[in-house]
Amino acid sequence: MLLCSVPNRLAQETSPYLQQHAGNPVDWYPWGHEALERARREDKPILLSVGYSACHWCHVMAHESFEDAATAGRMNELFVNVKVDREERPDIDQIYQTAHQMLAQRPGGWPLTMFLAPDGTPFFGGTYFPREPRYGLPGFADLCARVAQVWRERRAEIAIQGAGLLEAFSRMQPRAAGSVALSAEPVGALLDQLQAAFDAKFGGFGVAPKFPHPGDLELCLRKGAAHIALTTLTRMCEGGIYDQLGGGFCRYSVDAQWTIPHFEKMLYDNGPLLGLLADAWLVAREPLYQRCAEETAAWLMREMQSPEGGYYSSLDADSEHEEGKFYVWERDEVRRLLAPQEFEAASRRYGLDQPPNFEGRHWHLHVAAALAPGSESALESARAKLLAARERRIRPGRDDKVLVAWNALAIRGMARAARVFDRPQWRDSARRALAFIRSRMWQGGRLRATYKDGRAHLNAYLDDYAFLAAAIVELAQADFSADELAFAGALADVLLEEFEDRGAGGFFFTGHGHERLIHRPKPGHDNATPSGNAVAAWALGRLAALTGEARYADAAQRTLKLFYPEMLERPGGFAAMALALDEALAPPKLLVLRGTREPLGSWQAAISREYLPDTTVLALPDGLAGLPAPLDKPQRPEPVNGWLCRGVTCLPPISNLVNLIRTSKEPS
Repeated sequence: MLLCSVPNRLAQETSPYLQQHAGNPVDWYPWGHEALERARREDKPILLSVGYSACHWCHVMAHESFEDAATAGRMNELFVNVKVDREERPDIDQIYQTAHQMLAQRPGGWPLTMFLAPDGTPFFGGTYFPREPRYGLPGFADLCARVAQVWRERRAEIAIQGAGLLEAFSRMQPRAAGSVALSAEPVGALLDQLQAAFDAKFGGFGVAPKFPHPGDLELCLRKGAAHIALTTLTRMCEGGIYDQLGGGFCRYSVDAQWTIPHFEKMLYDNGPLLGLLADAWLVAREPLYQRCAEETAAWLMREMQSPEGGYYSSLDADSEHEEGKFYVWERDEVRRLLAPQEFEAASRRYGLDQPPNFEGRHWHLHVAAALAPGSESALESARAKLLAARERRIRPGRDDKVLVAWNALAIRGMARAARVFDRPQWRDSARRALAFIRSRMWQGGRLRATYKDGRAHLNAYLDDYAFLAAAIVELAQADFSADELAFAGALADVLLEEFEDRGAGGFFFTGHGHERLIHRPKPGHDNATPSGNAVAAWALGRLAALTGEARYADAAQRTLKLFYPEMLERPGGFAAMALALDEALAPPKLLVLRGTREPLGSWQAAISREYLPDTTVLALPDGLAGLPAPLDKPQRPEPVNGWLCRGVTCLPPISNLVNLIRTSKEPS
């Protein structure tokens, strides 16, 4: 293995993932005009490599091939090499993941390895390739030589294939079916699918690997299939996908029992799961959900929030080049660290009295047995000692860039949990993250997508605007700010101006002023994060109710009508859109509390402990000026009044808290 002594072009990038490759002997370019122009000028194909900093197999391919001088030499000779962080450039990742699926007829993943014509049209691709042939895959250097030969000798075929691929892209755009009457049919069909795929024993959907799917679980919790969400959350909180010592969830489980995770921790998972735990606690009052929420929130603030306020992106799966090394244990090591009664409690609880469950020689902690009566204090003492010992290990790498979309998911989850569990410090953490985005990443009336080392750049995407608007709606319910609501309105205005397809409806993933790529997707399905179109429809619907702005409601309706035919035909993957559709069919309630601060706070706290998923609850002290008309309720002599509205219809003000809660729970 040889490393380049002179950093390449990636050294100046904000992405920690790109910086990881700055010392490679590969002549890497970041995606941009310089690389594309060189490919055109020299008539060379582009080798596009897409990954992210917490990706285990990305590291493996880097160590095997990109750090190897001979392999790098072949890459430099044959291609213009472009490295992309899928987290900073989800626009590029979306396009070429889809292209890979069309060309290879199988799902993609990371690292994504694609070979492109100089105009960006892909002609061959895969994911991980080993340096030497194995796993039924060719060696990477040999593959590079074969691809370059195909480029030289079969250009006509490549051109025909490329034209067909671009045509297939154009057919993928959703198309509204004329006059559409929305109904709840797709919501019911999706719930039926989730019920059929549900693993009643271990929770989750299907077989291994298992992902959290918080959007699907939220839909189940809200629409009469709570057992699916509660079983899954219980198994996850007791499993190894949850960090039993430090809090927070890993990205997915490699087994059906949630025991062994892929150890990377992503901000985009933990924010939604935090909010989901709060909702599940409201439904079931299960202490396990509160404990996991408290530990996850503590982890987010302790390890994932920067001194400036923004939340970092992820923690790596690897440390010291070994996946999971930071998290797993030797049994004798645990025995040495703990007193006998502590070891007995921890051993029984976390499965150390059973055979090793990780690579045949280590133990990864999960809840293996019920807590023995009277052992609570011994277990808590053991957990504290083990966590302290783990903190002395070499830590996994942390991707410390700040992404607006992922921060918005964390802000929303943190604000939701803060309201339910009455944790002002969680609310303050969410507000610090929002303040950071507004001060560092909102420039000239537009968002920048990513920030690191004092530099914010890249045009923000649909998800950035939609997720942040939705987060502000949630934060307003924890602690109302007229200024923040106005900011949500500004975000909504940019959505309509820069991203909406005014003719067909829905929102493009990139703005109208974005660089032109080979495809401009308009995504409706959920992936690892919810669909930006779905969250935009949800947020715009809620903002319309708060502000009285009809443009927002109209755009939300156009979006739902665009995706509705596909939801009817293939409902799978549309959980976030189903939630937005559900609210369009029966507009969410708006509960405005007005009164003096102290009793107002008591009413707000009491209502926050009720499960009212279709209700936006705002506590507005008397004397606030400049409120939009739907919120500007008149002052009355009672200490607090509740104004409950749906659409343009409001009930008479209610001044009795018990009556207000009962009325809020009644179906409309």
